Amino acid sequence: MSGFVEKPEPIEVPGLVHLHTGKVRDLYQNEAGDLVMVASDRISAYDWVLPSEIPDKGRVLTRLSLWWFDQLRDLVPHHVISTELPEGAPADWEGRTLVCKSLRMIPVECVARGYLTGSGLAEYKESRTVCGLALPEGLEDGSELPGPIFTPAAKAEVGEHDENVSYEEVARQVGAETAAQLRQATLAVYSRARDIARDRGIILADTKFEFGFDGDTLVLADEVLTPDSSRFWPADQWQPGRAQPSYDKQFVRDWLTGPDSGWDRTGEQPPPALPEEVVAATRAKYIEAYEHLTGTRW
Repeated sequence: MSGFVEKPEPIEVPGLVHLHTGKVRDLYQNEAGDLVMVASDRISAYDWVLPSEIPDKGRVLTRLSLWWFDQLRDLVPHHVISTELPEGAPADWEGRTLVCKSLRMIPVECVARGYLTGSGLAEYKESRTVCGLALPEGLEDGSELPGPIFTPAAKAEVGEHDENVSYEEVARQVGAETAAQLRQATLAVYSRARDIARDRGIILADTKFEFGFDGDTLVLADEVLTPDSSRFWPADQWQPGRAQPSYDKQFVRDWLTGPDSGWDRTGEQPPPALPEEVVAATRAKYIEAYEHLTGTRW
């Protein structure tokens, strides 16, 4: 089983139509046809959206995405129109709400990997490939790849895994020209972000992007280069051959699979609420990532 432990009811705001409740974001449409994207403090793990929230998480991810969009604006346009709070919206939406262009979204998770870990490592162990791309012998968990690779995935519904697919499958689904655009943009953005992060003592191991079309123009959408969509590792602790320390929700995963939670992730029961110390440690990691990357205090 998977999904929401407790699915929130959408907030009604005059002039906004609720479109979708995602794992961590709520989508609305305003009267002009623009999307209003509200980042919540929800957190997901093992395909569940947990009953506990991480304070300030939505604002951290929103502000970090805006910072990255600014770093990348010469490579690819982004979808943000405004950060102004829509009239009549709740005050607590402040700082975690973006008004965005309504794009023709491409149903592909555009994943770039510069290091081997996660589902890529699992496939590599079986076939020495990732998404059908052949890789050299001798790589291990955390190894740097010879160069960044584009390893797309098919988007899944809430509570389900994204499924890795080959480049050829993407080309079949969206057309050869669009597939080529996605690969070029994904690798260009990853390479820029990897270099920026490296200068700040952080390894960007992998990340995923979403793109859509505004007319004929490819546009970067959703969140970008946050700890929810990326693996960030402290460069001074990088050591291939083991799981790497990371700036993300590892505290949550570790507690859920440890003895204290009493939860069986293979069973049918939803995960329990997180203890205060796990919530606090996870919040601190998100803020630490923000501060290291942007060079500004939270």
